[in-house]
Amino acid sequence: MKLLKTTFQIKTFALVLFSLLSISLTVTAEETTIIIRAQAKDAKFIGSSMGGALVIVKEHHTEQILSKGYTQGGTGDTDRIMKQPHTRDHQLSDENAAGFKAIVDIERPTFVTIEVYAPFSKKQATALSSTQLWLIPGKDILGDGIILEVPGFVVDILSPQTHESIDGKLNQVSIRANVVLLCGCPVTVKGMWDAEQYEIAAIIYKDGKKYKTVPLGIQGKASTFGATLELEEGSYEIEVFAFDPQSGNSGLDKVNFSVNG
Repeated sequence: MKLLKTTFQIKTFALVLFSLLSISLTVTAEETTIIIRAQAKDAKFIGSSMGGALVIVKEHHTEQILSKGYTQGGTGDTDRIMKQPHTRDHQLSDENAAGFKAIVDIERPTFVTIEVYAPFSKKQATALSSTQLWLIPGKDILGDGIILEVPGFVVDILSPQTHESIDGKLNQVSIRANVVLLCGCPVTVKGMWDAEQYEIAAIIYKDGKKYKTVPLGIQGKASTFGATLELEEGSYEIEVFAFDPQSGNSGLDKVNFSVNG
């Protein structure tokens, strides 16, 4: 009987000890907060108006996802971002600027990879930007946080439509496209993002071969570019590109259609 009692006591003690060790291991992890932002190159923050940026925080070696979500909020203050001199301690973001608050629980310094895919709602323009750094338990990174720059334009072809069959007897095909920065910032004549600074054109392929390149001009509406041309009967593919020779930003969309005789 004594032996059974002793065995039971040993097992009970071992179970309590194991529980205490488990608790002690659990409570050693510290909550660490990092603000992560995606900024369009030569422009503002990528937020809710463009579907946000997908943010993924991963432990570098195991690729375990520690936090995941989307940037939310506005594009930020234009004057602060685009006009004011950027001194060493100059903060680009304000309280309304888009960002994602990643909260991770780590027990020891952890080397992480941070990836942003932006703008996430525009697949033809979505680009990956990433960085790596050490996270120290309990040492938050707030304010501007980690800002990842994403280059490019969003180009949306408005006409012709996908797989549209155009009557060749009309003798005219209208090409129209919408072009904005990745943050959604508009392109206008003499504006902050000047339409005259950018090269915007349509590369036209006929029956699988390059046919011609046509410059697209601003159409009297912000971010809208176009041209009208005559096309012979055939199958066509159009690639509309935007390029800024100053910043290196570029973007592209494509569409397939046909002209019938």
